[in-house]
Amino acid sequence: MTVEETQVVAEVVVPQEEPKKVVEESKRDIQEDCQVKQVEDDDDDSKPKTVQKSSSYKEESNFLSDLKEFEKKALNEFKSKIEEAILGNNLFKKEEPKKKEKESEGKEKSVNKEETQKEKQEIEGEESEKQVQEEAEKNEGGDEKENPMQECEEEKKTEVAVEENGEGIDKDVSIWGIPLLPSKGAEGTDVVLLKFLRAREFKVNDAFEMLRKTLQWRKESNIDSILDDDVGVDLSSAFYMNGIDREGHPVCYNNYGVFGNEELYNKAFGTEENRKQFLRWRFQLMEKGIRKLDLKPGGVTSLLQISDLKNSPSPSKKDLRVAMKQAVGLLQDNYPELVARNIFINVPFWYYALNALLSPFLTQRSKSKFVVARPAKVTDTLLKYIPAEEIPVQYGGFKRENDFEFSNEDGGVSELVIKAGSSETIEIPAVEVGATLLWDLAVLGWEVNYKEEFVPSDDGSYTIIISKGKKMSSSEGPIRNIFRNNELGKVVLTIENSSSKRRRVLYRYKTKKSASI
Repeated sequence: MTVEETQVVAEVVVPQEEPKKVVEESKRDIQEDCQVKQVEDDDDDSKPKTVQKSSSYKEESNFLSDLKEFEKKALNEFKSKIEEAILGNNLFKKEEPKKKEKESEGKEKSVNKEETQKEKQEIEGEESEKQVQEEAEKNEGGDEKENPMQECEEEKKTEVAVEENGEGIDKDVSIWGIPLLPSKGAEGTDVVLLKFLRAREFKVNDAFEMLRKTLQWRKESNIDSILDDDVGVDLSSAFYMNGIDREGHPVCYNNYGVFGNEELYNKAFGTEENRKQFLRWRFQLMEKGIRKLDLKPGGVTSLLQISDLKNSPSPSKKDLRVAMKQAVGLLQDNYPELVARNIFINVPFWYYALNALLSPFLTQRSKSKFVVARPAKVTDTLLKYIPAEEIPVQYGGFKRENDFEFSNEDGGVSELVIKAGSSETIEIPAVEVGATLLWDLAVLGWEVNYKEEFVPSDDGSYTIIISKGKKMSSSEGPIRNIFRNNELGKVVLTIENSSSKRRRVLYRYKTKKSASI
């Protein structure tokens, strides 16, 4: 995922609303605007102990006290406009009643098509005379007892008219479970409205129109019930939620390399019906992600998007391009400001050319959320925003599917910096016989020499080689190993850096008293 700036390689290239205006405004600065935040190629060995936010974008506060005066004014005006629209029943389009009227008229014409125009006029004339006579009789002979009945019938007529015209007032209009009627005083209302305002640079009328279109789209597409749908296609290998970042944002991964599989590609984009199912599935995932948010002031109100372009089909694939364009257009139009940052990893060469060509179609706000990482810098980049224990192993982190060996109680991940031409050791104490020692280790950067040994406390015992010395690189992914000790001692992990630059090693370990794992 907004959405706004969303989830795919296409999201860098799909125009937002009013593209001509954006292009005109960007002509003078195309070279500057085409740039996105990139991870530098130098060897920065600084430890990512805290989130290193991009200087080009900072997620705004949702507390009213933190808003600027013009933002407060726009929010109040927006709330008044929404209150008036909901109470006046003007929030949704009134097309459906008109359609019903036309259908009704068509049926009447069909039933009476054999009647002549003269007969119709005579019937209408008789009905008109009867109505005049009835009104005259009521005015002349009406008494006080008839007035209550008359008022009651008028009320019923009014109710019927309201129902027929579709003008029943719905004060429970909501989005993502948050009531939109400001007078209800819901805690999350301002947070949601601020998202629409920020997506339209606090232009109230534009934000209001965006909200109306979003609500109409959700109504017509049955989005509120989409979580209960059986979409009919499983794309969980391509798009999935996994873990949280350092600030608590749920992380959504978009893996486009899986579409290199012809069978999966055809299942997702082969026919028009397949593409509809794909869109439905993608919206369903977005709604699942929003369920993980806390849409309140001070809460986590947006997602982190990671798009993996490794082995992804090129933009020349028409079906993929069309489907992604549709997905991105709908996501950014109907999920504003729901993505805190878009990180693109394993970026191929064609991405830069495509981005430079079409970047002017994106707003500067959208581009300020982009982070781009080449293959050699994937893990380093992700570590700036996501803790190692929340990064999947395929991206150099320690998170494994259905793995419950480590918990928060076991402590976090430690980091060791190894200077050029030197070696360091990590010692895991075995203070109880029969315990099981478990550890994870990952190297950031190029090759190091690595070995594992168990060194007994008793000088008369022999050192046990757990793993012979070998060369290890970041491309191999993290190592997990276990050892059960039959005597007191320690496991020693030795990392030797023979290169001319420093290397970083991430590790964690625990001791289990039980012999089983």
